Amino acid sequence: MVLRNELDSPDYFLDWAFAEVKSFIVERNLETKSVIVRTTVDTNLQRVAEESIEFYLRQNGPEYNVKEAAVVLMENTGAVRAIVGGRDYGVSQFNRATKAERQAGSSFKVYVYAAAMETELTPTSIVPDAPITWRGWTPQNYNRRFAGRINLSTALARSINTVPVRITRDFLGGTKPVVDMAKAMGVESKLDGHHTMVLGTSGITVMDQATAYLTLANGGFSKSRHGFTQILNTNGEVLFDRRSEDNLGVRVLSERADIAMNNMLVGVTEFGTAQRAAMEGFRVAGKTGTTQGYRDAWFVGYTGNFTAAVWYGNDDYSPTNLLTGGRLPAETFQRIMTYAHQGVDLVEMPGVENSIPSKNSNTIQPETSDQLSSDIPKNEFVRPRTLSSATSDFLMKLIESFNETDPIDLDRQRVSSTR
Repeated sequence: MVLRNELDSPDYFLDWAFAEVKSFIVERNLETKSVIVRTTVDTNLQRVAEESIEFYLRQNGPEYNVKEAAVVLMENTGAVRAIVGGRDYGVSQFNRATKAERQAGSSFKVYVYAAAMETELTPTSIVPDAPITWRGWTPQNYNRRFAGRINLSTALARSINTVPVRITRDFLGGTKPVVDMAKAMGVESKLDGHHTMVLGTSGITVMDQATAYLTLANGGFSKSRHGFTQILNTNGEVLFDRRSEDNLGVRVLSERADIAMNNMLVGVTEFGTAQRAAMEGFRVAGKTGTTQGYRDAWFVGYTGNFTAAVWYGNDDYSPTNLLTGGRLPAETFQRIMTYAHQGVDLVEMPGVENSIPSKNSNTIQPETSDQLSSDIPKNEFVRPRTLSSATSDFLMKLIESFNETDPIDLDRQRVSSTR
């Protein structure tokens, strides 16, 4: 049983976390029937994610003929802070963030480029953007034109289609290295390995996309995504504490390759297809995705602190009205991330110069970071100030110190005081 508040319960998150806890209890063979679980959800971030989705669907849904959306927001420790599995849990309990496998479109190119960066290729390597045919398949660019000789960084920023196809065919020797890279980075969705997969024809969940991009944000280490930090029995005894676990992750991308990917993906938001995802004051990395027939629109991105995946589309797979990943998904990402970074300790993005503000204070304050839409009241989304990491660490050590101290014998103290 999951206890839920009647008001503002993070239902999609709780459904997912409950399933995760059940699986974990079976895996660890924990002998208990009732447990108390401390989850990773941040109710403020959850609320903003939900209201951001509702805002853009209400304002722009009819124009783009799009009715649904989903979001996963993770802290770069792997802790899942918010899940929006659809517009209205009361109408549909199907979790589009964790269960729906939608075509990734160009957001899948990240796995191609990541595999390529482990070869002799670099962001400045020149590859022709020219007509190509592979096993009877002749992919076209979005604008139906070709740029000729182009470096990989520019090709990724402009989301050119022929280049990743050429990389996979001529430099990687097929799709297997791409599938292997995606799996190593955290994709659990089944990838068919067909050569058209290079341009994102395989289905993938929003959760998998966030998990995989998290690897890039973490310096090439694949982190374990998680929705809970502690499990206790009804007597208050700790059965599991994630702080005692090794969560360094597994290196799946070399440091050189990770730095190359981070710098190329920063280019996507600064001069490429995702400029609407850019945030004032520090740098954002990510990739847009738009599928054939405009059935799915994606933006997946990250900073040194958070990683998020955003998807828009329709349950019946009907086309949207020319919606691309650089529009509502990128704008939703930017809105949520602006709130998420208020008042927190900012972390550098691995290998990216000037990735956070070079100011005396290393935090973004609410009064200077509100970039929400003009028709939203200015103070509606001001994140409550949080403790710094140093203060949090101090308080945790203080608690542990108290727990390890022998209890005071009050009766003995009273006897001593009367002598």
